[in-house]
Amino acid sequence: MIAHIKGKIIHKTPESVIVDVSGVGYEVHIPLSTYYKLPDVHEHVSLNTYTHLKEDAIQLYGFLTNREKEIFQLLISVSGVGPRLARNILSGCDADELAGALSNSDMSRLKSIPGIGGKTAERLVIELRDKAGAMLIRAGDAHHKVKGDGRDEMYKDILSALLNLGYKSQLAERAVEKVKAKNADAAFDVLLKETLKALANG
Repeated sequence: MIAHIKGKIIHKTPESVIVDVSGVGYEVHIPLSTYYKLPDVHEHVSLNTYTHLKEDAIQLYGFLTNREKEIFQLLISVSGVGPRLARNILSGCDADELAGALSNSDMSRLKSIPGIGGKTAERLVIELRDKAGAMLIRAGDAHHKVKGDGRDEMYKDILSALLNLGYKSQLAERAVEKVKAKNADAAFDVLLKETLKALANG
């Protein structure tokens, strides 16, 4: 599995880029978000890649940032969303904006992306809402999840821990807010323990 590629660009289009690695040219399919930020031909590039195995071919999909690759892999985990559609979705929406739309169940924004209809948007939200929210929180971008929330780092850390344990985002948020309101000055481990207790008690 090729997870990363680094070399000199010998050809590029909005669809793909060919990277020369020690004399071997690798064609890497890319979203527009990556294409716009590529260096010029004959300059060097470093891409995070995903290897897609087909019966008759091996295809590489490349991304300039880990965020793009991560959201791409979330997209293709959804039934009916293949690598080509996932790349097209990223071409129509910035990775951070897409993660925010998924975590906020923003159906109108999702349906405005070429290639996404109502049923696909609904399926993406159902399957990826919490995963996208957890991804944003891990990256320290909780403001995408809840705009202007003003929450402190401890709140984000506890919420991230709960999401990683499998709790739904809305349920976890309510529990953390409730417990933190009663224990404003408590340490992280105390708050986490009390939040888990609150969730267990419903």
